[in-house]
Amino acid sequence: MAIESSLVKRKYVNIILPLFIGSMLAFLDRLNISYAALTMNKDLGFSAEVFGMGAGILFFGYIVFEIPGTVFAENHSPSKWMVRIMLTWGLVSSLMAFVRTPTQFYIVRFLVGSAEASFYPVCYSVIIPRWFNKEDRPKAVSIMLTSLLVSNIVGSPLAGILLGCKWMSLVGWQMLFLLEGAMAFIFGIILIFWLKDSPSDANWLTDREKEEIIEEYKNEIAEKNNIRKYTLWQAMADKHVLKMCLIYFLWITGFWGFGFWLPTVLKSVSGLSNSSVSLLIIVPMAIALIGFVVNGNSSSKTGEKKLHVAIPMFIGAVGMGLAVVVTNPVLSFILTCVTAVGVYVGMGVWWTYPTSFLSGPAAAGATGLINSVGNLGGWFGPYLVGFIKNRTGSYGGAFLYMTVSLLLAGILILTLKEVSSDESAPQIEIKK
Repeated sequence: MAIESSLVKRKYVNIILPLFIGSMLAFLDRLNISYAALTMNKDLGFSAEVFGMGAGILFFGYIVFEIPGTVFAENHSPSKWMVRIMLTWGLVSSLMAFVRTPTQFYIVRFLVGSAEASFYPVCYSVIIPRWFNKEDRPKAVSIMLTSLLVSNIVGSPLAGILLGCKWMSLVGWQMLFLLEGAMAFIFGIILIFWLKDSPSDANWLTDREKEEIIEEYKNEIAEKNNIRKYTLWQAMADKHVLKMCLIYFLWITGFWGFGFWLPTVLKSVSGLSNSSVSLLIIVPMAIALIGFVVNGNSSSKTGEKKLHVAIPMFIGAVGMGLAVVVTNPVLSFILTCVTAVGVYVGMGVWWTYPTSFLSGPAAAGATGLINSVGNLGGWFGPYLVGFIKNRTGSYGGAFLYMTVSLLLAGILILTLKEVSSDESAPQIEIKK
């Protein structure tokens, strides 16, 4: 038991921790753009619609390069691909400090998305399955994705402080982007020596441990292939994969519509300063962080997936829906906490779905497709909020739409079928 515990710890330190840090830095980009809006929009004369378009256009870069990048990592070297992502993304994201026009804003945001594309699908479908079996995967992915909340908890006060600073000719929002880019680039160099492609390359494993992990992974692939062996194109055309694309689009519409505009909306409701808003956001993110870990652990123990994703979705819909009719600042903040729990905590369990019945290039391609199509919602949600705000002067209509979007996502999740080839290995039902 002590030996097994030691192995788990080493896998978390050498696999989940570097992915956690990379994810945290990647998410800082979303965090920084939302805080930069508090002063950048005024400095550059950007309207709410321009900001919404630029914030979300990042995901068009994802769409173009997500699937090719994920499949390339699966077929070649996932660790080197992750290094490439961090280095190029760090360089390009620094350019955000120097944009002056809407066109420049759109171009740089697209390039940032292109550089970062496939980071998460490579984590979910290529790296983690090689090290963690199907029972341990929901917990491992959930712990890795707590990075999204930790980014907010750490980055929010940092952003609040930097926005009020000025150094030489640089203002706060420019310093924010330069710091973000530098951290990503430096971490990319560190990753060269830290992350390994497979257990056979890991000097922190014994020969016996390498053999056991590799054998377990091979057995899982064989088990899936006995049900049905997918080619890359069959996986991307599978009805369950396409349904997951729709679900993720609906989910991400609400997720990023909420995330990109959270600081701006909270400030308008509360009337607080930029630094106070940045500190206030720590509370819902900390609550969601706890929910993230509890939900992932529960799914790993029980093997159940659908309810662990759908219930949080319904919670998010309730929080966002009630926020439309509430004007009291305290109640609005409570509903913000409820919404944060709903849109975040199911994410770790969700990303174990594709690898429950797919593996290799098929899993890589399908995961990239789901993330690509879903991230269209990453453009649509933020842009919709800005568009409706410009037209109506209120966020109410956009939040109502996002409420319906989350509700539909939750209902569709319940239609995903789960069967087990054995009692401990729940899978999505695939009919030949």
